[in-house]
Amino acid sequence: MRSLLPLTRVIDAFNRAVGQYLSWLILIAVLVSATNATVRKIFDTSSNSWLELQWVLYSVVFLLCAPWTLLDNEHIRVDIINNLMPTWLRNTIDLVGHALFLLPLTVVMIVTGVPFFEKSYEINEQSMNAGGLPQWPAKSLIMIGFAILFLQAISEIIKRIAIMRGLIDDPHAAKVSALEAEVEHLVDAIEKR
Repeated sequence: MRSLLPLTRVIDAFNRAVGQYLSWLILIAVLVSATNATVRKIFDTSSNSWLELQWVLYSVVFLLCAPWTLLDNEHIRVDIINNLMPTWLRNTIDLVGHALFLLPLTVVMIVTGVPFFEKSYEINEQSMNAGGLPQWPAKSLIMIGFAILFLQAISEIIKRIAIMRGLIDDPHAAKVSALEAEVEHLVDAIEKR
């Protein structure tokens, strides 16, 4: 297990860099959306390509930043219940969840996503909307996103086993989740009134 830990550091560094870099596309999507809405209202004109660009930018962030979300332990779960469980049970649930649910899902999405993309690429599929964007680049995001999510799932499984064996400390043990931090912030603001 110890020999696999350097691999997890490489996967984690890659997915963190991808996530941090691509998260800036949210700002670009907001600017494209605001510009498109402004042009539509002021000049009474619009472009399907700008509308579709917003969707593609959001898709890039959603699919390619998901591994970073998993890495930082910010994925969806019922935190209230999860935090009431003993550590060994949380670790077991994470390990089983990643191995029996996340990994198979990513494999299915990669296996079905590759031909989905290939068919679109072969015919140079274009949007059905006039002036829209090509579809194959957006369809490639499915296989790419789930491939890097697969790698992150492998990293999480290796790290969870190492944590359960006492080889490494849990990096999320003392970390406050974003939701918990927001609740604490709101409680502090209410108490200051």
